[in-house]
Amino acid sequence: MIETKTVTVRDIAIGGTAPFALFTGPCQLESLDHARMMAEKIAEACAPSGTKFVFKASYDKANRSSISTKRGLGMDEGLTILDQIKTEFGVPVLTDVHDARQCAPAAQVCDVLQIPAFLCRQTDLLLAAGETGAAINVKKGQFLAPWDMGNVAEKIASTGNERILLCDRGTSFGYNTLVSDFRGLPTMARTGYPVVFDATHSVQQPGGQGTTSGGQREFAPVLARAAVAVGVSALFIETHQDPDNAPSDGPNMIPVDRMEALIGQLRALDALTKAQPEIPLG
Repeated sequence: MIETKTVTVRDIAIGGTAPFALFTGPCQLESLDHARMMAEKIAEACAPSGTKFVFKASYDKANRSSISTKRGLGMDEGLTILDQIKTEFGVPVLTDVHDARQCAPAAQVCDVLQIPAFLCRQTDLLLAAGETGAAINVKKGQFLAPWDMGNVAEKIASTGNERILLCDRGTSFGYNTLVSDFRGLPTMARTGYPVVFDATHSVQQPGGQGTTSGGQREFAPVLARAAVAVGVSALFIETHQDPDNAPSDGPNMIPVDRMEALIGQLRALDALTKAQPEIPLG
């Protein structure tokens, strides 16, 4: 992986040769008690390997497949819960923003604002997010080439905020299907910004179950290991205690009781990868 600048989120260094950071949590906020339980289980899973994590959960899933599927708790209740998790567990928190007006209030609580893939070219949203000074994790649209993300990053950087993370979550391959092109990770890293790989949304099957998305969670660890072998700066892995009954993205989330073993494997591969020199070929 091409060397990138480092973005610091509280006590977590993301980029350069630092061990990968982990963005993890349930897809959708369900309640304060559920968020507390998930944060506790995630902390336990990360502790043996010393992995630093950012707790991720969304207060609104604004791009659901159907009008009948659950969107979430809403911004006010969601931010209150995230603030509580941040305080109680001493970890950074991340959530999605969908509208320029959401950015300032979300940044009062969240250390990282996430731009959803479908919105990654929305200039007003990118500028409003950048102006908060928060770290910004921008998901590459399924419809974009990796080199197009340079233009996305430039929009945010025009606000004076260069705390930018570029996240790959798969590319549209056909109806209800995504594919991961690992050439895209070093391509995005050439912007100089740290690269995040979203292992769980990369195995999503958008709209694959008619009114909801499907997924193939058994392949998420495979893709995560491949991304670590490339040398990414962070991994995005959604998790849940009962994915099959989760309100959102259950088919591609990792059961939280499997996270410790997976994180341990990934950290071992990460250390090996980042100890190796690049082999110049061109």
